[in-house]
Amino acid sequence: MSYQHVVRAISMFHDELSAIRRDIHANPELGFQETRTSALVAGMLRSLGYEVHAGIGRTGVVGVLEGRANDSGLSIGLRADMDALPIHETGVQVYRSTRPGVMHACGHDGHTAILLGAARYLAETRNFNGRAVLIFQPAEEGLGGAQAMLNDGLFERFHCDAIYALHNWPGLPPGVIGVNPGPMMAAADQFDIIIHGKGGHGAHPYQTNDPVVIAAQLITALQTIVSRNVPAPDAAVLTIAAVNAGQVNAMNVIPHEARMVGTVRTFSPVVQEQIITRMQEVVNGIAAAFRVRIELDYKRLFPATINTPHHAELVADIATELFGAERVVPDLVPSMGSEDFSFLLQQRPGAYFRLGQGGAESGCVLHNAAFDFNDAVIPEGCAMFVRLVERSMPLASGSHTE
Repeated sequence: MSYQHVVRAISMFHDELSAIRRDIHANPELGFQETRTSALVAGMLRSLGYEVHAGIGRTGVVGVLEGRANDSGLSIGLRADMDALPIHETGVQVYRSTRPGVMHACGHDGHTAILLGAARYLAETRNFNGRAVLIFQPAEEGLGGAQAMLNDGLFERFHCDAIYALHNWPGLPPGVIGVNPGPMMAAADQFDIIIHGKGGHGAHPYQTNDPVVIAAQLITALQTIVSRNVPAPDAAVLTIAAVNAGQVNAMNVIPHEARMVGTVRTFSPVVQEQIITRMQEVVNGIAAAFRVRIELDYKRLFPATINTPHHAELVADIATELFGAERVVPDLVPSMGSEDFSFLLQQRPGAYFRLGQGGAESGCVLHNAAFDFNDAVIPEGCAMFVRLVERSMPLASGSHTE
């Protein structure tokens, strides 16, 4: 059976959704500051007949809708993120950010508009047996908004048997759906290393214990962890992103300290633990060899985003029924980026998938000051969310309407 009628029906109010998306784009808000966006979302959900709960995870919103029947006992969660980034927009579109230093450089404005579009279609048709739980999440960009909603009892208050989310992807052509039955995004950790040496005059290094030289040794040693300890099939990244030691205008002074910070990305908890252990061993070894004290402060931030196979396969199947197999990538290569939807997938089965929007070839990539969401793919995103609800909680034969 063809379900193109879902896309066609949503396309009838595509212009309204684009206008909402552009309004959100023009008025971006950082994590846990999404008061205007949350009010817009809550108001629209109420107008559609949803049971609305605001202030979950500080600025999050949850909308609950019952289907035409509700005796299946099932609930399906759909999530969109709402926050912007601390980036000054360089785009020239008329709806560019009105707030200096803040912009929607990751397309969360588009994700919010897509879930609102799905909300409207579901409210107008209610072609499902169960409850749809629409989750508008704050603070995805590094602040842990998903965990904040969980801490506020998200799944205790709004039961979900499965949870789904999408993210636009400039690296895929517009309207193409990409998913993977396992890892989609990596775990993101950060580390801070401080080398406590002994400074002095640059002309008399023998009187010092030079933390700059020690930092150089440590940088080289840390880079062997992934290349020489992690099995080749297990992807991992260890990046030292910044090193600070001394003053550039003090060319004859050896500093007392050197500091370096960076990130570790992994998909496997086993590999993650291996890297943490080896980092501490390397730090301890270098410290002993040079007779200094070195502090390693390692923080686990976001876990890996891992789809459950059944739910990822359902995403691919629905995308195929909607758009054809040629517009589906069922084995998308995972990204070493991170996503706090991972916290929700640790609590419930589900899937995170990509909605192609194009633009990467021209430099329109995520977290770029010139980024803009492609409004043309809004109906496809809405249709995916709608069909995930309808397929997961089908009405009895004969009670479905188009």
